[in-house]
Amino acid sequence: MKITSTNIAKPTTIVWNGKTQTTGIYKYPTKEGIYLEKEDVKGDEVSDRKHHGGIFKACYLFSEDHYAYWQNLYPNLDFNYGIFGENLTVKGLDETKITVGDIYKIGTALVQVTQPREPCFKLGIRFGTQTILKQFIKHARPGTYVRVLEEGLIKPGDKMILVQAATERLTTAQLFTLLYAKQKDQSQLALIVHNDAIPLKKRQKLAAFIKN
Repeated sequence: MKITSTNIAKPTTIVWNGKTQTTGIYKYPTKEGIYLEKEDVKGDEVSDRKHHGGIFKACYLFSEDHYAYWQNLYPNLDFNYGIFGENLTVKGLDETKITVGDIYKIGTALVQVTQPREPCFKLGIRFGTQTILKQFIKHARPGTYVRVLEEGLIKPGDKMILVQAATERLTTAQLFTLLYAKQKDQSQLALIVHNDAIPLKKRQKLAAFIKN
């Protein structure tokens, strides 16, 4: 896996349901790379701290490989790297292969895969339609958040090097499907209970579906 683009956002004002608010969904490439801090990317706009940023969502990665799929669905949209709100656009990132808890070295940073992105209305605003939310969930290739174990600089061209594979083999795609499935896979649920790469609140929510 290789970093295609590093992206950050300046604060942008939007109107949603009659209310004015600020968002960091409008990310664009930066030539000098990005610096990963413990709870966010240095210089990046994180407006909604309740749902974005923090230890388990310090940086968002999305696969360059999926761009063609979305460009085919939205041929009139002006695509740029960062359009999905990702800080890192990654060539070769495959959510069916990366595992929650995997640790990677990228540039001078050390990160751990935590959880897939769950789309909200701001992605719909970026794409000009809320229809994309259902499409995004159905496609089930959501990219992934990471937590930062060691702060560091990441530049385009840097490789993602697996340092340590997770003990529990639950892929990002499987966790994403698990979050939205009405009938949840019991064997997969069992894998998340003690996986501390996943936020405790999310683990507790999913654990409630485990059948005794």
